[in-house]
Amino acid sequence: MLDLQAKWQEEVQRVAHGVRRRVLEHTVNNNGGYLSQACSSAEILAIMYIRVMNLGATENPLLPQPFAGVPGPDNPSVFTGARFNGPKGAGYDRFILSPSQYALVLYALLIEVGRMDPEGLRQFNVDGYTVEMIGAEHSPGMEVMTGSLGQGLSQAAGIAFARKLHGDLGKVWVFMSDGEWQSGQNWEALQAISYHKLDNIGIYVDVNGQQCDGAVCDVMEIEPFADRLTAFGAKVDRVDGHDLDMLVQPALGSTAKGKPRIVLADTIPWKGIDILKERYPKLHYVRFATEEDRARYAGILKNM
Repeated sequence: MLDLQAKWQEEVQRVAHGVRRRVLEHTVNNNGGYLSQACSSAEILAIMYIRVMNLGATENPLLPQPFAGVPGPDNPSVFTGARFNGPKGAGYDRFILSPSQYALVLYALLIEVGRMDPEGLRQFNVDGYTVEMIGAEHSPGMEVMTGSLGQGLSQAAGIAFARKLHGDLGKVWVFMSDGEWQSGQNWEALQAISYHKLDNIGIYVDVNGQQCDGAVCDVMEIEPFADRLTAFGAKVDRVDGHDLDMLVQPALGSTAKGKPRIVLADTIPWKGIDILKERYPKLHYVRFATEEDRARYAGILKNM
């Protein structure tokens, strides 16, 4: 049992490190990137894909397809990025990435877990391709458009409600960020989820204390976060977002009957790349002002 535990933990650590390294490499090479999001969420997303979610396998790492146009009745070629999460089925889980600015982090993760071809990252933010900076329904790993931000939970709730009506055994897992909870739509969605007793939905929240305009607490305070979520009918666990055992326990534990399960994962937005702390509290997007600044990050990359 201890050997098995050590094996999956080593795999999660390898994937989390790989995610941070790939996003840092992309940031250095492209003079910009959502780097702090990779630092804070790497363990959460790795845990979700490796230990928590029951996803179907992909036969080989997939290469993203070119953009096939917008959804509509006259476009039979349209597709979503859900295929990177394996085949859909009544017994399989579904994954919804709510903060779509984490798309680069998700692409890096899909590569690290063997679901996306590394060459796909060369298509990032290139016209005519689907590997978008702000992920959409056709982007790898995504199946719905969750922006402008704060709309992912509402769509996940609709999917979970439909799955419950159909008697599907699979769950719907949502990855969120704490800054999203400054949006009222998420509280309305949670109210509906609780009212309909959708216990087939699980939510991991990256509580890194950051949003696009700075620290969450300076823009609009959301604490006492856990108490508020509990008051809206959720079963809430608050854990260290970099502790693998703590991250996995709520999801693999007993189901909270009739309640959605929310894991608040407190994280450090410069975890693994300490130089980022110098930019606090403006960490949302890293862009280098000088070549010397870029060279400092490139030096860190060489040692990762």
